[in-house]
Amino acid sequence: MQLLMRTKGGVVNNYKTKQAKKSNIASKIRHYIMVSLVFKQYSMNKADLAQKIHDIIGGTKTQSEQVMETLVETIVGELKNGEEVSIAGLGIFSTKMRPARMGRNPRTGEAIQVPAMRTPKFRPAKALKDAVK
Repeated sequence: MQLLMRTKGGVVNNYKTKQAKKSNIASKIRHYIMVSLVFKQYSMNKADLAQKIHDIIGGTKTQSEQVMETLVETIVGELKNGEEVSIAGLGIFSTKMRPARMGRNPRTGEAIQVPAMRTPKFRPAKALKDAVK
């Protein structure tokens, strides 16, 4: 049995077809959401870490974001000063001097001088390595 609906313009539409299209779209959206949740490669960012801090410690979300910012700023500041930052169970943040060298411009093939620079380095702790295995 087909249900026919008359619209304002006098055109007859098939009600079942419209409902089937709506249902099909909804099922495709549900399928897309489920697939994206199952197969998505999730990477945690600074906001997610701040949320974890907020969940554990409590307080306001702004305070947990300030804790994250302070942690990152402190690590970066110490690395700028040439110091190491060691966090037990996580690892050691340090810098390494990369010597000057001759490089090539990939477009022209011209030889260029690449200056010496300091680069950040991270050595994971044994506890972190064991936890990830």
